[in-house]
Amino acid sequence: MMEMWHAGLGWPTASALLAVSFASSFITIAFGIGGGAVMLAVLATLLPAAAIVPVHGLVQLGSNAGRAAIMTRYMRFDLLGPFAIGALIGIVLGGSLVVQLEAGWIQIGVGLFILWSVIAKPPAFLKRSGVVTGVFSSFLTMFFGGTGPFVATYVKAQDLDRHAHVATHAMFMTLQHLLKTVAFGILGFAFSIWAGLIILLIVAGVLGTLAGRVMLAKIDDRRFRIVLNVILTLLAARLIYAGAVDIFFTDTAQLPTGGRD
Repeated sequence: MMEMWHAGLGWPTASALLAVSFASSFITIAFGIGGGAVMLAVLATLLPAAAIVPVHGLVQLGSNAGRAAIMTRYMRFDLLGPFAIGALIGIVLGGSLVVQLEAGWIQIGVGLFILWSVIAKPPAFLKRSGVVTGVFSSFLTMFFGGTGPFVATYVKAQDLDRHAHVATHAMFMTLQHLLKTVAFGILGFAFSIWAGLIILLIVAGVLGTLAGRVMLAKIDDRRFRIVLNVILTLLAARLIYAGAVDIFFTDTAQLPTGGRD
């Protein structure tokens, strides 16, 4: 019975994931971005490759929904329609292709995506269109998970105050992760295997969000971002290495939607 709460990973690993879920939500509400990438990178080092993106998506759904609920009064609902249309298109397109990728390529893709989020900026065209942002980011999230930086670029271009920025970004990401979770369910991913751990991770994420609001004014942004980028870079390098080993030095690879019912 207790095994369902750690999904067979063991309590030491599950406890580490709970701590990361708390910290990643803290990071996101404090700085507006970055927590999803941290959670993705750590999940990718501890979970089977087949489960990385689906589990990350459902955990982020809970985390973002909690943040959105706390900050509903700051949301810009007038921006939701165009993004929602684009997100639906992107999820459908991505879902039709994701089952064709091998696990090793997903690890390499996630690693490169995280490195890109550290050293580069999303393309400028994403700032000008909610539909384009929805399509582009939602298509990529089916493969690589953490597309918060893409969406944050569009939100930033709206010139919102800090609270409205965080709330509106949470609204967009809640919708995107909801659509992604539905898509992976349709594709056959067995979320039930991970349900107990996912519930605990979501609770830890909500607690991190609440703590982040309290500590927001006490954090040194510059130093924290340096540490965050170093950690992300190291985790990304490990993912790329693990993916390369899986592709070039093993005989078998898994499909990313493994663990089907």
